[in-house]
Amino acid sequence: MANSSIYQNLFITLLLLFSITAPSLAQTSFRPKALVIPVTKDASTLQYLTQINQRTPQVPVKLVVDLGGNFLWVDCETNYTSSTYRPARCKSAQCSLAGSSSCGDCFSSPKPGCNNNTCGLIPDNTITGTATSGELAQDTLSIQSTNGLTPGRIATVSNFLFTCGSTFLLKGLAKGTTGMAGLGRTKIALPSQFSSAFSFHRKFAICLSSSTGVVIFGDEPYVLLPNVDASKGLSFTPLLTNPVSTSSAFSQGEPSAEYFIGVKSIVIDEKTVTVNSSLLDINSNGLGGTKVSTVDPYTVLEDSIFKAITKAFIDAAAARNIKRVAAVKPFEVCFSGKGVGSTRLGAAVPTVEFVMQNGVTWYVFGANSVVDVHNDGSVLCLGFVNGGKNARTSIVIGGYQLENNLVQFDLASSRLGFSSLLYGRQTTCANFNFTSTA
Repeated sequence: MANSSIYQNLFITLLLLFSITAPSLAQTSFRPKALVIPVTKDASTLQYLTQINQRTPQVPVKLVVDLGGNFLWVDCETNYTSSTYRPARCKSAQCSLAGSSSCGDCFSSPKPGCNNNTCGLIPDNTITGTATSGELAQDTLSIQSTNGLTPGRIATVSNFLFTCGSTFLLKGLAKGTTGMAGLGRTKIALPSQFSSAFSFHRKFAICLSSSTGVVIFGDEPYVLLPNVDASKGLSFTPLLTNPVSTSSAFSQGEPSAEYFIGVKSIVIDEKTVTVNSSLLDINSNGLGGTKVSTVDPYTVLEDSIFKAITKAFIDAAAARNIKRVAAVKPFEVCFSGKGVGSTRLGAAVPTVEFVMQNGVTWYVFGANSVVDVHNDGSVLCLGFVNGGKNARTSIVIGGYQLENNLVQFDLASSRLGFSSLLYGRQTTCANFNFTSTA
């Protein structure tokens, strides 16, 4: 009986110990279903910025969002201090995952960005088209989780891979930024690393605005105030692979990490615009096609496509009695705002349609097609710019055209989903609820 009593007491003690330690066990095994970062628009550069926490002790790192960027890169030359910084050694699994084939030494005292027997990558300032060599490394990174409605607990990746850039690479980036957050189609871009670390789907969505937007990594819902799930009713089109890298510097045979889609025709006010259809395809040299970009503030069109679209838009505007006025740089086609009506979808100007290879249509309404250049409604400029005759990509759908459209990138299914303008659903991309905690 005595032994039975001892075992009973031992069992109760163990049960109490488990009940005390269970919450901490759950905490260390926290696996969010999605992660969220806020995105703001810099008024002077028109770049989209975000902030993450990195290093030990953690510091906030301000970054330019690069939708097609290969990976996260930061300036390690200036004020990079961390007890958890670890360079990736030559021929290591990290180097293999990152696709690095370079290996080298650094002939100075060891420090972040400069160590012996490490592999490297090429950080790329895609705003200026400047690239250089950099050290591949890992460090602690923290980001907020979300249930799709509000932000939740902080999630941490202890061995997040990134590349050290040089201070001169920051030239042309918004003031206060120290690098770029690459969301492209590589194994070490943010979406792939987050999905791998927390075992959620390789999927993310961007929702930009002229003020505060959001990027959500992981599964739906994507709920915006007042309780609108922007993931409902998306139109989908396949993501295409450009076989040739569009980075400033790259290795032979490396495909592009950017997001290409198959635009097959352009329609303005229900009239198809005549363009050289071969320019809409990606050729064997990686030229042509259509991509989506956050580093181009406005949609960029190959010269002949630009001329065809602007002529069609001018003709359609004239049919609505909208008068042309002098151009305002960087735009070539501008109109008087006098007499132009206002609708729930922006100025009452001709509607532009990008018709995809699978027949779905991305509608560009007034809020995304024309820019109120003086912020008083007096002059409205067509928000497309001429990319020249030798444009590498024929159509680059830029940041202004993406604003207040939810765009989902499903990497596992290789498809892009888009909502078209959310004004039609009485919400905006600024309406993610960052003020409350799940």
